[in-house]
Amino acid sequence: MKRQRITVLGATGSIGVNTLDVVARHPDRYEVFALTGHSRIEELASQCRAYRPRFAVVGDPAGAQRLSASLRQDGIATEVLAGPEGLEQVSAAPEVDAVMAAIVGAAGLRPTLAAVRAGKRVLLANKESLVMAGEAFMAEVRKSGATLLPIDSEHNAVFQSLPAEFHGDFAGAGVRKILLTASGGPFRTMPAERLANVTPDEACAHPNWVMGRKISVDSATMMNKGLEVIEAHWLFNAAPERIEVVVHPQSVIHSLVEYVDGSVLAQLGNPDMRTPIAHALAYPERIDAGVSSLDLFKVAQMTFERPDMERFPCLRLAYEALRAGGNAPAVLNAANEVAVAAFLAGRLPFLGIAGVIADTLAAVRPGPANELAAVLDADAEARVVAEAALARR
Repeated sequence: MKRQRITVLGATGSIGVNTLDVVARHPDRYEVFALTGHSRIEELASQCRAYRPRFAVVGDPAGAQRLSASLRQDGIATEVLAGPEGLEQVSAAPEVDAVMAAIVGAAGLRPTLAAVRAGKRVLLANKESLVMAGEAFMAEVRKSGATLLPIDSEHNAVFQSLPAEFHGDFAGAGVRKILLTASGGPFRTMPAERLANVTPDEACAHPNWVMGRKISVDSATMMNKGLEVIEAHWLFNAAPERIEVVVHPQSVIHSLVEYVDGSVLAQLGNPDMRTPIAHALAYPERIDAGVSSLDLFKVAQMTFERPDMERFPCLRLAYEALRAGGNAPAVLNAANEVAVAAFLAGRLPFLGIAGVIADTLAAVRPGPANELAAVLDADAEARVVAEAALARR
């Protein structure tokens, strides 16, 4: 069996680390071609020592010099690149079979798009690529013939629960709607009066999943679920009214698909990202992911709730941006990134996140998002407007 060569974008983050764990379990199937990490030089150096990639990419030339010096001391011949150009190079390299797109935020758009344009098998964990530029992104997928496989546990669960040959035709496939499950995050039952004073550490203490700080805050506000609604729209050609969010605190059912005959298919498993990663890496085969069996007797019960749009206004804002279309989702995403960074830095209270996003959506003029340049312009403008909204608070 010819081993697949893998580029892992965002190798030092949670998804990247889990991807390498799965890869390491199957050395006969996979080899690491390139690893990237923006600023975690020591972590990336350790990964390079373990996996000996041909390339490593960091955020800037100074970091590249540090990493190169560290690897040379150990006699490791990995070539170190820097910046966006390096990311795009290792995403589109002819030798690469699959790209794990796991860079968090808008920074992941360009290298993920480079992999798509090169016709790669793209394992999509960077939801912002579709949130910001869904129309242009999916047009490039169709043009290049790239294979796009979702890594978010919810979208991977939907993918597994849809018909094998589903191509976005809900009526033809007999599909009624998609149900995306959400844990509800750490503040689902917290008294409303306490939310004004929650700390970044509290927001990052997710009850079920181990994630990076930005995504953890997004889960606490349920913006993460809002971004996933927009992502599902583009992945599955689903109108907003066909995407329903269901709060499921146990995080055992990862998402469901309802059919017109009344059947509801669901994908279940322990809350471990190695399951969707392994599914996408080996698709259509199945491989061991190192995940323990789901003990239904230990789970004992599963509960479901409607999301509270008053408690979680970010979810409402995401639906509104999806319905507005054009550049509104890109504006939403940019404003959220600015607001979450401010919250994590102690510059904005938790309840101010939604306010900054709402102010930014109201202030940025609507426009198209069918070309990458227009998307990036909207993203840049929204960040300026969001910073101004922060200054007024």
